[in-house]
Amino acid sequence: MTIEELFAQARNSVEARMVFAEPIEKDGTTVIPAARVAVGGGGGNGRDEQGRQGEGGGLGLTARPVGAYVIADGVVRWEPAVDVNRIVAVVGSVAVAGLLFAARAVKHRTRPHQW
Repeated sequence: MTIEELFAQARNSVEARMVFAEPIEKDGTTVIPAARVAVGGGGGNGRDEQGRQGEGGGLGLTARPVGAYVIADGVVRWEPAVDVNRIVAVVGSVAVAGLLFAARAVKHRTRPHQW
């Protein structure tokens, strides 16, 4: 498979169903889960010292749930997904930055001033 064929196949497989899952119905309520999908790829070709030619490529895909559309009694509402891992990471980063800032401020205050 050439790089062009690889990317053409990948382009054809990226569809809305990668973002929106099949609707789920129960007790008159329909839920349509949604995700954030990112696709990336790259490739190249070249020759070595003996004149042999080669090519290669690769694709990557990541998907994260972002929420769901809920349809009940003819009303559509968006219910965002809560990413607990991201919340913990952000809170942890802010805490570390705060501790570093506090340590630096204390060090600055205890240092004798030179006039």
